[in-house]
Parts: sequence; structure tokens; C-alpha cells
Amino acid sequence: MKNLLIATFTFAMFTNANAQLYLQGGVNLSNITKTTSGQTEDNNMLTTFNAGILSRFDLSKVVDLETGILFTGRGSKAETYYTSNTTDNYVITTDNYVITKFNPYYIEVPLNLVVRVPLQKTHGLFFHAGPYAAIGLAGKSTSDSKILSISSHSENEIQYANDNPFTSRQEDASYYKLKRFDFGVNVGGGFDLGKLLLKVNYGYGLTKINSTESNNASDDKNKYRTLSFSLGVPIGK
Repeated sequence: MKNLLIATFTFAMFTNANAQLYLQGGVNLSNITKTTSGQTEDNNMLTTFNAGILSRFDLSKVVDLETGILFTGRGSKAETYYTSNTTDNYVITTDNYVITKFNPYYIEVPLNLVVRVPLQKTHGLFFHAGPYAAIGLAGKSTSDSKILSISSHSENEIQYANDNPFTSRQEDASYYKLKRFDFGVNVGGGFDLGKLLLKVNYGYGLTKINSTESNNASDDKNKYRTLSFSLGVPIGK
């Protein structure tokens, strides 16, 4: 599935004669949800990055499609303690705590509908929205804990479970692994300055990130929320 998805959009991006390619790079402010309503707290935000190549197909002066491939970081600085109450994730206690910083990296394929608002001949506003699919590739996590006055520190490579996101089965599940596949929705906008795109994007994850959580619709906990600020440089035209 993942190979077919990437191959389809890559083929379309590079074989359309009217497509405008551009290189994109920027900063991600990433977090995870911690409440049933999907809220996050600013002090858990993690700074990472995005970089890749995207394409717009020049369908019309007003409406366009955008897709491509991005290497993008997600994650959070999470304060955690473990009790018999499973609703207590991402909270720190006074004496016994675990503080985890995890920074996974994904290959993301977005598919956005773009609406242009011309301001001048070569300048204008644009707004975009659409789904994305992402595949986990790498990343690291660090953990600092204090249990009964004993402190410890550890670092680990992030491991991705090959869990099918469309079933309730938990293949290769573990509390120390993330799901390999992430799906969500992008919304945003920016300025087209002709030789430069200024872009703001908000990634709203729909998939629970922990490999043991099979029901994505049960609540809005443990899902990615990523605010991105990026620059795009057109190439090839």
C-alpha cells in the first residue's frame, strides 16, 4: 500500500507537462493531543523540520491541486506517569515521573486542494486543505525518570510497528513502539510571491500514534498536531 501510494503521486507529479515543481523547507512545531477533546499544551511542543518537493498542476487561475513528497518531523516533549488509571497519560507527578522527548520522522504524501486569490499579476494569496498519508522511517526518543528518588536517563531508536490502521488487530504491538502509518488532514494558506511561496500549514492527525491503540475513533488522545512554517522555491519553469 505505501509503495503504491508514493509511486502514484510521484508519477503524477513528474509527468504532468503543466506541473509547477517547487522545493519546500521549514520549521514544524509538533505536539500530541492529551485530552478527549484533542487539546494540547504549549509546554509539550517540539521543534523539528520539514523538507521535500511538491507540485502544483496549474489546473486554473483559481483552483489547483498540490501533492508531492515531504520528509517531516513529528513528536512531543511528553511528561508521563503510569498508574492503573489509563487516562493519566502525559502528566507529571511531584515525586515519580517520566519525561520523554520523542522525535519520529515520516515520509508524508499530501493531496491538497488549493484556492488562489490573485492580488497582482504574479502575486496572490492562497488557501489549501486536503488529506495526507505518512510512513514512519526513523527517529529517536529520550527518557528521564525519577522513581523513589532514583533518577535514570535512556536513549532509544524509535521502532515502528507494522500495524494495519484499518483493522482492530494489533500486529507487533508494544508500548515502546509507534504505528508506522499516520493519516490526517492538512489545512493552511500563504502568499505566492512569484519566486517564493510563504506557507503556513496545520496538520491534524486522525490516527492514534501508539501501536497498542487500535480504535482511532474512541477519543482524540495521542494524535499528532503539527503547525508548520515553510518556504517554497519554484523550479523547472
